[in-house]
Amino acid sequence: MNTNLSDILADSPVIAAVKDEKGLTKALSCDCGIIFILYGNICNIGDIVEKVDRASKIAIVHADLVNGLSMKEVAVDYIRNSTKAKGIISTKPLLVKRAKELDLIAIQRTFVIDSIAYNNMMKQIREYEPDAIEILPGVMPSVTADVRKAVGIPIIASGLLRTKKDVVAALDAGADAVSTTADDLWSV
Repeated sequence: MNTNLSDILADSPVIAAVKDEKGLTKALSCDCGIIFILYGNICNIGDIVEKVDRASKIAIVHADLVNGLSMKEVAVDYIRNSTKAKGIISTKPLLVKRAKELDLIAIQRTFVIDSIAYNNMMKQIREYEPDAIEILPGVMPSVTADVRKAVGIPIIASGLLRTKKDVVAALDAGADAVSTTADDLWSV
């Protein structure tokens, strides 16, 4: 899955991250090949993913943000069995591990706020082997460059990316892709 994900990110380095129906509608008509779904509940997540799938885009569900799901591995089973999502994002390493076991794209989301968080992230990458790491905030080119040197998996920079310059800086620093809810950046 990792090589495939790398190829997908190389073709579509800006990821549309959507947090509501309005954002989803815009994302379905943009050039982004991947959509991160940052909202929903157990009653409508299947329908949201179905819309993404019908638009021939890859749906990645942020498992932590689906209302009604627990933070246990069974949440990933539910996403796998009840939707057409191709993968999940989570801050919970055990959910990432379960996604890999179910052959879903597994993205570990990490907030790099200090050296302790950075070291924990590196430990989790070694232990759980996600397909990609999403680091927040994405406006830290020097940290992105350090992570790029340390890991061989795709890096997605996310959070606080507000301008084209931010996107370019993240990609130049070694990120394979950026994820943003700023729809004016989806066509960068």
